[in-house]
Amino acid sequence: MTEPNRPADAEQSVSGDQHAGGGRDTAPTLVEDLLLLLFQPDGGLQQGTGSIAGENILFYVLGGAVLADLGLGGHVRTIPGALGSVSLEAVAENPPTDELARAAWDYVDRPRGVQGVLASIGPTLRTPVLDRVIARGDIRRGTRKALGLFETSVLEDGGTDRRARLVADVRAVLVDGAEPTPRVAALAALLYGSGTLPQFDREIPWTSEVIARAEKLKKGEWSAGAAAEAVARTLTATIVNNVIIAATVLPRT
Repeated sequence: MTEPNRPADAEQSVSGDQHAGGGRDTAPTLVEDLLLLLFQPDGGLQQGTGSIAGENILFYVLGGAVLADLGLGGHVRTIPGALGSVSLEAVAENPPTDELARAAWDYVDRPRGVQGVLASIGPTLRTPVLDRVIARGDIRRGTRKALGLFETSVLEDGGTDRRARLVADVRAVLVDGAEPTPRVAALAALLYGSGTLPQFDREIPWTSEVIARAEKLKKGEWSAGAAAEAVARTLTATIVNNVIIAATVLPRT
């Protein structure tokens, strides 16, 4: 499901040995970049501390990013079910090497509904994914005194430019109408699907044009490339729409 003619540095999926360790010397996975995007450097209660947008639904969104990355790498496929439902199934001959992705891939050793997969893999992702982003130096852990007495752990901007570059990539697609790569399309669609995109208003204006473009990405309406890319678009749209259902409907039931 990867694009055969795209530049080597234009896309990163969980396929390939470069992701096996998930450390500083490996290329970031989609879920790592999504968490970094969700990090709001000035979103904390104290000046200079940050927060992560959408904490209450974060595990659905991170789970969706892992599944989207598996789809972009050709590690999973969709299986039609009854009454229009869709399940995911591992592609047995194409396992991922990244540890977090492999755990999700192992779980879909037989067809499973996307909602069930999100609920199974999502809750354990925040800590290891955040640890990876911190190991890269994009976010750092610090301590601050609360009420002048007690030290508390806080998240701070790591001082790298990676988050700014990711925001610029998403902004180019949503604001300027640039043609997205599959990876950026997935990031933008997951941000929109998580309901956190309005929190980026200073960086990505929350306008009707942005909403319309995000809706197209959510539906998989991006690019008119090769057949393999069309499969990736459909799979990503399926995952994002299930994230939206999980994030907006399930918590209220």
